[in-house]
Amino acid sequence: MHENKWMKPDHVHQYLERAGTIPHRTEGEAVLVEHLPPQAGRVLDLGTGNGRLAAIVLDARPRCDVVAVDFSPAMLDSARERFAADARVEVAEHDLDDSLPAAWGRFDAVVSSFAIHHVSDVRKAALYAEVATHLHAGGAFLNLEHVSSPTEALHREFMQAMGSTTEDPSNHLASVDDNLEWMREAGLVDVDCAWKWRELALLVGRSPQA
Repeated sequence: MHENKWMKPDHVHQYLERAGTIPHRTEGEAVLVEHLPPQAGRVLDLGTGNGRLAAIVLDARPRCDVVAVDFSPAMLDSARERFAADARVEVAEHDLDDSLPAAWGRFDAVVSSFAIHHVSDVRKAALYAEVATHLHAGGAFLNLEHVSSPTEALHREFMQAMGSTTEDPSNHLASVDDNLEWMREAGLVDVDCAWKWRELALLVGRSPQA
């Protein structure tokens, strides 16, 4: 049985203290920005955390509006504080284990950063299918994700590079190949791993053009 620690404020605060020091994270974020649709007007950020990725998206596409969702009260408080004076951002509570509401409508891009690996593999596949239905034709799904290593030795090397000896019990890690296959099964096209460093990867796909 996996334990999800993200409802615990102490776990959230410990993560936020080191979030900016994750090796090569900014490289992955920069490649994600390269894949944002040039005229993106509406973006959904799944598992927004403290709004780090939403802020990066807004810096790159200042005219877009962002719906930023998370289920952790501590993360939601942090995101709401960050965007309190920014009318472009709607911060909403949503658990990724639950279906994406149809009422949210469609987006030019759906983005996520190190969040989806906290749901089961079955839910990942279902979530990707829901993401596909929420994208405008030609819209992009950009998932900066924590993936599994091909071997246990490589996983140990990743943990060492991260300076960690403790596994996060909230994680349900899946391989790059499995993630990409679930995205294809969801109907996304041009699916690819656009960037990777050890267990950190940017998984991208697009909704087919009408």
